Amino acid sequence: MTEDKKVEISNETMEDAMNSVQEVSVGDIVKGEVLAVEDKQVVVGIEGAGVEGVVPAKELSTTQVEDINELVKVGDILDLVVITTIGKDKENGSYLLSKRRLDAKKVWEEIEQDFKAGKIIEAPVTNVVKGGLVVDVGVRGFVPASMVEDHFVDDFSEYKGQTLTFKIIEIEPSENRLILSHKAVVEAEKNSKKKDILATLHDGEIVEGKVARLTDFGAFIDLGGIDGLVHVSEIAHQHVGKPSDVLSVGDDVKVKILSINPDEERVSLSIKETLAGPWEDIADKAAVGSVLDGTVKRLTSFGAFVEVFPGVEGLVHISQISHKHIATPHEVLQEGEAVQVKVLEVNPDEHRIALSIKALEAKPESQEEPKDVQEYELPEENTGFTMGDILGDALKGQESDSE
Repeated sequence: MTEDKKVEISNETMEDAMNSVQEVSVGDIVKGEVLAVEDKQVVVGIEGAGVEGVVPAKELSTTQVEDINELVKVGDILDLVVITTIGKDKENGSYLLSKRRLDAKKVWEEIEQDFKAGKIIEAPVTNVVKGGLVVDVGVRGFVPASMVEDHFVDDFSEYKGQTLTFKIIEIEPSENRLILSHKAVVEAEKNSKKKDILATLHDGEIVEGKVARLTDFGAFIDLGGIDGLVHVSEIAHQHVGKPSDVLSVGDDVKVKILSINPDEERVSLSIKETLAGPWEDIADKAAVGSVLDGTVKRLTSFGAFVEVFPGVEGLVHISQISHKHIATPHEVLQEGEAVQVKVLEVNPDEHRIALSIKALEAKPESQEEPKDVQEYELPEENTGFTMGDILGDALKGQESDSE
């Protein structure tokens, strides 16, 4: 082979080699071999380009790492994106490269796919800031305070370090904007659980629950995932002014299911229906002849209604209030007054008790028994008591005189 031929072949080989060297531009995705790991950067050789580049520590990962050696070592091949040129005469390389930005791009693409599919994602809370939580999903995500829970949270510090599930609310990769909601996940789970619980509940069933919250009109009871309402009138047999008078949040209670509305997810409950009625065993609690302490609840023209047990009232007819003649009960009694009464008669089936105050008082010596039944005033309202109930012993005495 002649010298001229050798030179021609050599020139062709050099030209081929030069043509095989790729040109690197900003935005290109390249592979780089780690040549050196330094304190704050990594030096790489860009494959196929014959030039070196630098990857700053902050551009190595989407998460903060204190020691670069935990991420890379000499000989590793990295996928990188070219950020900018730094001058070919620089000692540490000709290009500034980033692994973090390339990784973030891939993460954004995955998140966009999850967003379109309505997928729930999981991520750790890395920081608590004013207004919400910062989470790491490969890129920075933000959870506004109003989207953390389905209830008010005063202190978010306990969330730091926790791994939670989130629904993607808003995404804008070009602005690095990712808004997430844990509240949406919680609500969806509760709604699903509500339907399952509703399917297991039945009218008339007695179940256990816990007082979740109190209002002026009733108490909401947690039945294990769905709240039912006990109206204030269904809390006790006796009158309840406000639920907080007899219940506290967190109390365990038994309730009877009055009605269920699956469409509106509403359950009406009663505590009263699980309790023994005030008239139960009344014949034993208020035996004829027994003396009871009571409170005057209502005064009428024909007598006084006295509460002797919670929810149990008996009638003291005007003739049984005092040995002396009175025109109206208001002359000697007032509502709210504490009195002692003697049980004259008990009718459990009709929820009636006849009482007497004067039977416990000494009878004046000069007072004679009334002879004329017509001296007694008849009641002006329907009480449910018979004429015999109202006139009481006086009528019996009149009959004895007639005999």
